[in-house]
Amino acid sequence: MTEQENKGRAGSTLQQHQQALYELLCAFDAVCKKHRIPYMLFAGSALGAVRHKNFIPWDDDLDVVMLRPHYEKFMQLAPKELEGSRFYVQQEFGPHWPMFFSKLRINGTACLERYIPKDPETHQGVYMDIFPCDNLAQGKWMRKLQFYASKVVIAKALYQRGYLTDSRGKKAFMLLCRLIPRKPLWNFVTRKKDEASEYVHTFFGGASRFEKNIYPRKWFTETVQLPFGEGEFPVSACYDELLTAMYGDYMTPPAEGQRGCKVHAELVDLEKSYTEYRDWYATAQFKEYSRSIR
Repeated sequence: MTEQENKGRAGSTLQQHQQALYELLCAFDAVCKKHRIPYMLFAGSALGAVRHKNFIPWDDDLDVVMLRPHYEKFMQLAPKELEGSRFYVQQEFGPHWPMFFSKLRINGTACLERYIPKDPETHQGVYMDIFPCDNLAQGKWMRKLQFYASKVVIAKALYQRGYLTDSRGKKAFMLLCRLIPRKPLWNFVTRKKDEASEYVHTFFGGASRFEKNIYPRKWFTETVQLPFGEGEFPVSACYDELLTAMYGDYMTPPAEGQRGCKVHAELVDLEKSYTEYRDWYATAQFKEYSRSIR
């Protein structure tokens, strides 16, 4: 393990962190299988399945994506299914979580990122990301408006959660967006009635560019099982097209010096709860800010 890969860890290695993420994935997958809820590995996790048959070796993240109806079904059922377990479903716009996507976390662990949460009750255990995939409008300009509306929802959420940046433009935009009502914009971005749309979007999935978030619907409805770690999990049946659109030459790993952008956590501890690190933020210093919205 390189120094970069082990940076900031407290009592856990990257391999141990990935094993915890795998445990999360298995718990998530079990609920989805029980209730026949479709999903697929997404972004770097899908890339890891295709290129490494496992996590990307230097990645400390796990992403899945679901079409909005399946996402909402999971959010309705999972809290009851996992009640009393060591897992916690952190739902979008839920208590102590103002964000626009959801996470599945492990209680009794810590995964602290490069921001200071405004709400001290925010659950910060080791997590996997659960992203929704929404209907894309038919018209070109309506699609652009969807994208810009999503940026307002994202900025508003980041301001509420806490987000560190040295960009004056981002700070000003977040301050402005905090005054704009969220619900009408969220409804416009998700467009639940447009289920016949040939295309879908992942504007709430993290990519910053408009064209990196638009895909044919069939890329998200047809899946194949691929090896990932000790098991097999669904990825898009069109994974070559999807990963090419997202990463270009995805089978060629980046140079070692370019791998740090995949490190999300500043501090990880699988033995202690995040609640034991609340004083940590008082002295925490970040050499670089996160480029991720997560």
